[in-house]
Amino acid sequence: MTLPQLNTVIHAPNRLQICAFLASLQEAEFQVLRDELGVSDSVLSKHIKQLENAAYVKQRKGKLNGRQRTWLSLTTEGQRAFKKHVEVLKRLANIAP
Repeated sequence: MTLPQLNTVIHAPNRLQICAFLASLQEAEFQVLRDELGVSDSVLSKHIKQLENAAYVKQRKGKLNGRQRTWLSLTTEGQRAFKKHVEVLKRLANIAP
């Protein structure tokens, strides 16, 4: 039997949580996502960059109340990759005794 392959970009715990959080939303503000994950700006930025490099996440920058803000969303490719990764996790869980 061949085990299903996990998506190594998504599988890291923080990136998995980012994708899970964004999967049900059109977009989320950077600070909201940072607070949900309980990580620093630099940690979140590092993980967002890896997801962006894989074309799974996109950023939109703009001003809100005169302050620069960043909003994040999953791309269509990111949605597909996350859904497939969750399916692989489910298959792996079903293999376990």
